[in-house]
Amino acid sequence: MAGSQNDNAGRARPAPMHVAIIMDGNGRWARARGQPRAFGHRRGVEAVRGAVKTAGELGVRWLTLYGFSTENWRRPIEEVDALFELLRRFVDADLERLAGEGVRVRVIGRRSDLAPDLTEIIDRAEARTRDNSDFNLVIAFNYGGRDEIARAARRLAEAAAAGEIDPAQIDEAAFAASLDTAGMPDPDLVIRTSGEHRTSNFLPWQAAYAEYVFLDVLWPDFEAAHFRRAVDEYRARERRFGGADDTAA
Repeated sequence: MAGSQNDNAGRARPAPMHVAIIMDGNGRWARARGQPRAFGHRRGVEAVRGAVKTAGELGVRWLTLYGFSTENWRRPIEEVDALFELLRRFVDADLERLAGEGVRVRVIGRRSDLAPDLTEIIDRAEARTRDNSDFNLVIAFNYGGRDEIARAARRLAEAAAAGEIDPAQIDEAAFAASLDTAGMPDPDLVIRTSGEHRTSNFLPWQAAYAEYVFLDVLWPDFEAAHFRRAVDEYRARERRFGGADDTAA
């Protein structure tokens, strides 16, 4: 298992099973070229395709990408519309290829306030790839970690009020099963691009013990070498999951 606590000290760890990426810097990349932010988002889709390819080459089985946050609604409507259109185009252009390559596509996040055509696209992508298991591509879209936790708590509270569950039996496993990521392994490694050092409300429950790598590269410029560098840094670290360092004197 990636990042096992039983790995011998000093030995490089295997590649992470699950990598999550905060794809940051599209706007700055576009601005540096005198272009609108939507131009950077379009170029960022190419980086997404490259990241999926590199993840598979590295032995990563799960890749979760932060595509659109619940806070992104505060951006200009033109940019929000451009992000939605990119999701539509990505599915139209890439879905059949991903399905043929054994990729399972999942989308996490709140869907209740998305346009009907967007939810239809998401449902279609998930249904088309549901039986695939070679690689898992998860897109966090209209996602916010606090929102996800609040929705999970609400579901559990409603179930308890209806007498369907005993509140005393609600533990970490029960709570995790109510999250959008139910059935998924927690991320081993979280990468953030653009030189920023924030988690930005991304997978706060799931990434409690993830390793973080912050890269000073804007997302549209993210290449295989950057991905490999982050994974190499992860493999060199000692993961203790709250335990003591048994190599210390």
